Amino acid sequence: MTSRRTAAAVTATALLGLSGLASGPAFAHGSMTDPVSRVSACYAEGPESPRSAACQAAVAASGAQAFYDWNAVNIANAAGKHRELIPDGKLCSAGNDKYRGLDLARADWPASALGSGAHTFRYKGTAPHRGSFELYVTKDGYDPSKPLAWSDLEEKPFATVTDPRMENGDYVFEGTVPKKSGRHLIYSIWQRSDSPEAFYTCSDVVFGEESGGTAPAPTASAPSEEQIEDGKDESSVEHGGHGDADPSTGAEQTAAAPESTRSAEETATTPAAEAPTEAAAETPNAPAPAAGSGSGSGELLAETGGDATTPYLAVGGAAVLALGAAVLFGTARRRRTHR
Repeated sequence: MTSRRTAAAVTATALLGLSGLASGPAFAHGSMTDPVSRVSACYAEGPESPRSAACQAAVAASGAQAFYDWNAVNIANAAGKHRELIPDGKLCSAGNDKYRGLDLARADWPASALGSGAHTFRYKGTAPHRGSFELYVTKDGYDPSKPLAWSDLEEKPFATVTDPRMENGDYVFEGTVPKKSGRHLIYSIWQRSDSPEAFYTCSDVVFGEESGGTAPAPTASAPSEEQIEDGKDESSVEHGGHGDADPSTGAEQTAAAPESTRSAEETATTPAAEAPTEAAAETPNAPAPAAGSGSGSGELLAETGGDATTPYLAVGGAAVLALGAAVLFGTARRRRTHR
């Protein structure tokens, strides 16, 4: 009887552990905060009553909810096909109609002062994951009054980094900014390596003084930790997960994604999605955060997201059940043999 109880306890404990894992899968979210992205700047101003004319126009076009969901400008199934999936004129929204206000072509977006040379970039990671960042800057002669096209960006990124360190919830990495003057735009792509999902930001910047005789645009400010915390109740996406994501549509952001993208459910059955999952299974856990950063789980780069968790749970659950059944069967057989 003792053996049977032990086997049952082992099986129950393992199943409880699996159920706990299933209840809290982590997903990636975030946005550039140095230089400040458009969506971050407008969220910091307040989605209900932004101060700047550009953010007022963006909220009028997209609605306030898009800015409460400031950390979810993404494509679930990007898998590196950014230029194929995002059409010209929709780079800042990543082709997602929910964020169409970010694509407004105007020269008065709140901007960050930026100098050429070495710069420390910061990207708020509200749900950190392994992945790579690419930063592009617009070409000389960039005209902010025209819709942003891929051809407006320099051909190659001026900064790239894989799995940068985290400090106080921010990805932090170094880059060398090319020599520019006047108003420009920094375009960032964050491609997860444990999932096909990617995130995108547009950051308006000014090198030196703005030219053209126009009034200087307002200075962009990143949302404070207090603002981020206060806005969680209004957000339709959980900062540690996709919250009320619909599995049939692949999470909240895919409903208005480009028609060429597929749902997360469809992606999960394709080789493109399976490859990152297999790689994640073979890759050791990500390194702990750099010295001086927080020690909580939110400071670690999660190895896999929710899409990758499902097959592990299915296989792990079956294995645990099989193990428990085998132990119980063996115990019962031994009892019959000894009688």
